[in-house]
Amino acid sequence: MVLEVPDLRIVSLLPSATEIVCALGLTNALVGISHDCDYPPAVSGKPMLSQAIITGDLSSGEVDRRIREQLHQGLSVYHLDQVQLAQLVPTLILTQELCEVCAPSFSLVKAVARIAASDSRIVSLEPHGLDDILETIRLVGDLTGAAEHSLALVATLRAHIERVRGAVAGRLRPTVICLEWLDPLFVAGHWVPEMVDLAGGSDVLGRPRAHSYTIDWPAVLEADPDVLVLMPCGFDLRRTRDEASGLMDRTGWRELRAVRSGRVYVTNGTAYFNRPGPRIVDGLEILGAILHPEAVSWALPENGFESL
Repeated sequence: MVLEVPDLRIVSLLPSATEIVCALGLTNALVGISHDCDYPPAVSGKPMLSQAIITGDLSSGEVDRRIREQLHQGLSVYHLDQVQLAQLVPTLILTQELCEVCAPSFSLVKAVARIAASDSRIVSLEPHGLDDILETIRLVGDLTGAAEHSLALVATLRAHIERVRGAVAGRLRPTVICLEWLDPLFVAGHWVPEMVDLAGGSDVLGRPRAHSYTIDWPAVLEADPDVLVLMPCGFDLRRTRDEASGLMDRTGWRELRAVRSGRVYVTNGTAYFNRPGPRIVDGLEILGAILHPEAVSWALPENGFESL
């Protein structure tokens, strides 16, 4: 599906927004992206307007330390190319305020656009739960002249959500912990606890629609979940598997109920859990397969998860 909307020039500085724009058939209208926008493959080669200050294949702990240093000094962890932004003359810029380390912030984008003398419309996307994500898709459709397509996409995604809900209804609900970062430990928040609930589990530490938060290892040992799901922000399946080795060295690891029963899972968090876009529903289907494999009747994405 390809939509042609005259005079529409979109810059997306948020990977989930890029995925939404492309899912609505507006890839051709996308004139600039962030360095983190890596899906769908059709965006490869689009001008990149952001650059992370922190680069390289660093460990979770080192990434966290460097980010905290930047923020402590009042600095952004991103650099935006104001010259290229001005040259692209976008009519719409999509960004966020939800997380200061996930993408360029709304305030940074406004400042750069002002310096670049751009009168683009700047829209901040701020979903906190699943319904918010679907509403964001509808909003982007309204902003881009793709309202009809956005409503159709939302209807399809809702049908997938209801399929998972129906498949796990009435089944025993295992206790679950979802970790969004591994050093320090972060419990996944926002939409993830809701996803666990819809997939037939009981998230014992997650706070629905609230920010992810740090915990210490004894809190994990005390909660002793039936299932432990690792979904570090920005990490694919391979990177998550590599980072999990640090958890496995912790005191008490082998005594965890999830470890003893073989119910620890690594996931492709960056694709299916961290980004509030259309593929979040694939993440829900993955959770359904993790928590209730006997109930699964749907195809699962390749390289979405595996047992640790």
